[in-house]
Amino acid sequence: MKNKKLLKDLYNKYNLTPQDIFKSPIGFTIITRSGIDKIQAVAQIEINYSLEKISDDNKFVVIKAIGHTKDKFIETFGESSPQNTRNQYPVAMAEKRAMSRCVLKLTGFYELGVYGEDEVNEIQKK
Repeated sequence: MKNKKLLKDLYNKYNLTPQDIFKSPIGFTIITRSGIDKIQAVAQIEINYSLEKISDDNKFVVIKAIGHTKDKFIETFGESSPQNTRNQYPVAMAEKRAMSRCVLKLTGFYELGVYGEDEVNEIQKK
């Protein structure tokens, strides 16, 4: 029950609407790409990216995201491979995942079990 109250407070703080949130088929709370963008704007999160790894065939990619607000800093990663996405643009997918994780971790959503829309394929396989 405490998590529901915390989530509701976060939804209100970041001006999220029902269109920004949905439940995955296996029960995880998911925030859409537009919801992530709203959160990033309200929280004034700045993110820098670096390409950490890319396979010779360009199918496996790891992007590092370093993000910060006025008082918090986080370093996290996004990855993409044929095992966790069907997306034909692995660098873009890895960047989206890195961004989502960075934003959700900096704002407290991740610790409440909320994930970004770009992670849905990956979560469903766990």
